[in-house]
Order: sequence, then C-alpha cells, then structure tokens
Amino acid sequence: MVKRIFLLILVAATLVFVSTAYSETENKTVTLESGEVVCDLNGEWTALFEHYGSMEWVGNIKGALMIEQQGNTFIAKTTKDGAWSKKGTEKIKGELNKGGIKDARYSRPDLGWIDAKCEMSKNCDRIVCDDGQGVKTTLERK
Repeated sequence: MVKRIFLLILVAATLVFVSTAYSETENKTVTLESGEVVCDLNGEWTALFEHYGSMEWVGNIKGALMIEQQGNTFIAKTTKDGAWSKKGTEKIKGELNKGGIKDARYSRPDLGWIDAKCEMSKNCDRIVCDDGQGVKTTLERK
C-alpha cells in the first residue's frame, strides 16, 4: 500500500514538472503560418554592449532594447536616449528560423547596418550578437 501511494506521488510530481517545463517553453514560441515554430522575442530585453578591439576605448554600456517581432522577422530598438543613439533607434534586425536566428544585421553610428552573427539560447531567453568589428551585444529577456 505504501509503495502504491509513493508511486502515485512520484508519477504525479513527474507529470506536474513536465507540464510546467513544457508550458514555460511553449509561452516563448510562436507558430508561423508555414507551421514552423520560432521563438517569440516580443518585449523588453536588458542589453550589455561590450566593445573590443579598436572600439575598446568606448567601454561596456548597459541598456535595454525593445524587440518587436512580426512573423519570423524582428527589430530591436533602444528604449531611451543614450550617448550613441536616441530612443527608438533600430539597433538589431533579423530573421528567425526553427534553429534560432537565421540572419541578423547590427546598426552602428560609424558604419551603418552591417552583418552580425547572433546566437540564441534554446529557451529563447538570451541572445548574443557580435558584429565582428568591435561590438558584442548580450540580450537577456526581462
């Protein structure tokens, strides 16, 4: 009898854990018209702009970006005025696929739009973009 009760509790706990984990991931995705499931990036993200190489003199800057997503495309805009850009300035734009970020471009005041390499965590909560020319940006969902 005790074994059955223990087994029942174990099965119930496992089901609760699996359904909670699934629903957390499910809430961070969107299904496109094509049926493909991609991360839902809409919302505010903290941003750390790390400058390296010839841009190291700028230092690291903390900020926030608001991501607006339509289908499989997204644009990340600044949320307030800063030394290098005004509120609403487009900083990163790209295209998603089921594997993450397919294509991305990064806007710099000195170079304009340039290609960037971006990687996203499997749980859709962290994005790291590197423009390859001195700026690496880490975004984390608020």
